[in-house]
Amino acid sequence: MTVTALVYGIALSGDAVATALHRRGVHVLVADDAPTPAKQRMAAAVDAELIERPTPSRISELVASCDLVCPAPGVPETHDVVAAALQHGVPLRTEIDLAYEWEQQRLEGPRPMLAVTGTDGKTTTTLLTAQMLASAGHRVAAVGNTEVPLVAALDDDVDVFAVECSSFRLNWIEQFRAEASVWLNLAPDHQNWHVSMESYEAAKARLWRHRRATDVAVGFAADPVVMRNLQRAGGITRTFGTPQADYRLEGDRLVGPAGTIARTGSMRRSLPHDITNALAAAALVLESGLGDAVAIEAALSSFTHPPHRIEPIGVFGGATWINDSKATTPHAALTAIRGFDRIVLLAGGRNKGLDLASLATEHRRIVSVVALGEDAPEIVDAFASWCPVKVAGTMADAVEAAASLATPGDTVLLSPACASFDWYPDGGYPARGDDFRRLVLEHFDHSHQKSPT
Repeated sequence: MTVTALVYGIALSGDAVATALHRRGVHVLVADDAPTPAKQRMAAAVDAELIERPTPSRISELVASCDLVCPAPGVPETHDVVAAALQHGVPLRTEIDLAYEWEQQRLEGPRPMLAVTGTDGKTTTTLLTAQMLASAGHRVAAVGNTEVPLVAALDDDVDVFAVECSSFRLNWIEQFRAEASVWLNLAPDHQNWHVSMESYEAAKARLWRHRRATDVAVGFAADPVVMRNLQRAGGITRTFGTPQADYRLEGDRLVGPAGTIARTGSMRRSLPHDITNALAAAALVLESGLGDAVAIEAALSSFTHPPHRIEPIGVFGGATWINDSKATTPHAALTAIRGFDRIVLLAGGRNKGLDLASLATEHRRIVSVVALGEDAPEIVDAFASWCPVKVAGTMADAVEAAASLATPGDTVLLSPACASFDWYPDGGYPARGDDFRRLVLEHFDHSHQKSPT
C-alpha cells in the first residue's frame, strides 16, 4: 500500500523532506502559502504539482487524504494544516524525526547524534561541537537548523551528526533522541510561531522526551527553566556554566568532572558567552565519549565563529566595530552587550512582540544609541533617559550616526534585538549584517586602518 505524505512549505527543509520521501517510494503532495517558480520546480522534481495557497477547506481535504503531514519549520503551530492534522488524527512529522527513524534502519547501524537546542547560541555551539568531533578524528556533519537538514545528510560519508534543534523541528517529534544533548537557555522568542511561551518551552523540552538510559542530558545551570526541565528529565544529567556546575570556569581553565579541559588562553575568543558555549560543546563531546580534552582544546584554538554573531569588522578611529546582526531578540542582544564596555549600540528593526526596554538594564555599558527601523521609537523610549539617542532612516544613516558618536576605546555594536524584515524583506539578518559591514568599510578608508584579529 502506497503511503501518501503532505509536505507543507517547500524551501530548504521542505525540499529535502519531499526528496527523501520520494526516494523511499512515498507519494508526495506539496503545498505552499508563498509559491514561486523555484518552488514549482522543487515540487516537479518529486513528481508533484505545487498546490498554491490552499484554502482551509482544501487543506482539510488534503490532510484527510494523507498518511502523514510534514510541515516545514516556517509553518507555525497555529497554521490550518496543523489544526487539520490534529482534527483528522494524521501524524505530524518534522525532518529531524523522519531522519532519525530512517537512520535507525541503516544497514550498517545508526550513527551517533549530538543535539543542541536553546533560544540563543545554537548554531555556534553546534558548529563548535562539530569542530571538536573533527579534531577527535571523526567525519562529522553539522545539520538540522543549519544550511544542511539532517534528512539531507543521511547518505553522506560521515560517522557522527551534530544536530541543531530549533523548537520548530522539535515541536512534533515522536522518536528523535541523541546520545548527548544540551539545552543552552530559554528566553522569549518565536511568539509568532508558538501559541504561548509555555508551548515554546514544551517544544524545547521534547529534546529529552525519548532519551535512553545511557543518553546524557546537559543543561545550563543559570537558567531556571532549563534546570526545571533537566530535573524532570531523569537519567544521566550534567550541568554547565556556573561555578558549581559540572562543567565550569575555574580561573583561566575550562573544567569538567574529570579535571581541566582547556585554558581560556587557547581560545581564539573568550567573551562570556564564548566560555559557556565552549563548556556546553565540551560536555557533549566528553559525555558521549566521542572526544577528549586534547581534541577540544585544539578545536577551541582554531574555531572561527560564524558571521553576524559578534563578528569583528575592524578598528576605525580607535573604535571597534562589531556586526551582531543575528541578535534578533533582546536576550541575544544583551548577551553581546554584556561582553563589552563603552558601547555605541545600533538597535531596532521589526520587533517580534518582545520587551525592548529590557535592553536598558545594561545602560551603564552604553554611551549612546542609534535607533533603527520601524520600531525605532521603542528603542528611543528605552534609552532616552540614559544616554544620547539618534534615529536613523537607513543603514547608511545609521553608520554615519554611529561614526559621529564613537570615540577611541568605544565598541560600535550592531546588535538589533529585532528582526530585519522591515529593511531587508528578502535577505533577513544576513543581508542586514552584510549591508552593515559593507557600509562601515565604505565609510572608512579601511586599507589604511587596523584589521580585526
